[in-house]
Amino acid sequence: MTRLRPLLLLAGVAALILAPIGQGNYIVYTLCSWLLFSIAAMGLNLTLGYAGQVSLAQAGFMGIGAYITALMTLAGMHWGVAVIASILSSFAVGLLLGYPALRVQHHFLAFVTLAFNTLLFLVLRNEEDITGGSFGLSGMERPSFFGLSTDSNLAFYYFSLVCFLIAAFSMWWILRSPWGRAFKALRENPIRAESLGLKVRRQTLLAFAIGSAFGGLAGALQSPLVQFIEPSSFALMHSLKLLLMVVVGGAGFFFGPMLGAAVVILLPEVLRFTEGYYLIIYAFLVIVLMVYSPNGLIGLGHKLFETFKPKHEARRDLKQGAQL
Repeated sequence: MTRLRPLLLLAGVAALILAPIGQGNYIVYTLCSWLLFSIAAMGLNLTLGYAGQVSLAQAGFMGIGAYITALMTLAGMHWGVAVIASILSSFAVGLLLGYPALRVQHHFLAFVTLAFNTLLFLVLRNEEDITGGSFGLSGMERPSFFGLSTDSNLAFYYFSLVCFLIAAFSMWWILRSPWGRAFKALRENPIRAESLGLKVRRQTLLAFAIGSAFGGLAGALQSPLVQFIEPSSFALMHSLKLLLMVVVGGAGFFFGPMLGAAVVILLPEVLRFTEGYYLIIYAFLVIVLMVYSPNGLIGLGHKLFETFKPKHEARRDLKQGAQL
């Protein structure tokens, strides 16, 4: 399986390159949405799946990135400058929020981040002079690089794909680094990790801030994709949707957020042929998955692989010899 992994990755990248060819604008737009939500879900997976902390503020960090990008690009700045500011601002806000919030753990932390997401929504809605209030902001141009425009949906898809691959590689590097091993140790047994000299609070705060920065990147992509943003796009419901992506795909697995985002974003579109029943079917499938595979789709795949994998049976003559 390890030898096949590079080939499978190349096949996956090739499939992503070929996916939008010949498709309509709506399908291409939906694929772009899947890519940017996958980036945000990757950040939440670092916080939840690897550091073991529940956050309900990921949509809020997407909102920070989206509004900073929108305001800077509307002021005439290039998207490249705006995205750096969005990532750094989301990282900084993640540190400021995480420092007091991480005094509590698990579902208590979820309540703190829920309050932050709600507070941010109210600020975005009421500060009309800056954010446009309920009317939002519109007219953000899509970026151009070295004379290449991303105005068309297909061009913006490939631009989003490049950002997605960079984000995925960055996450892979983080998880393979000493930081990533420290995050996994925190999830498995915080007390044992602290007894081995690991600074639990510092590492958990770092995971929270890095996950927030990925949310800022996703928001910076959403702003030029939709070219219109308003506060309800980053409300609590969207944080719950991101949490669902991580849990359905498989928290703590590298490809879990991507698969979960595909289920949450793409599966309802596939089921639209059922007309008014597609949401009922979608909800039923998610419930069945969570009941029979709490580790998500990746965990279900591992179970099936272990079930059908050939078992290595010990030689009976050796067993008898050992008994003699």
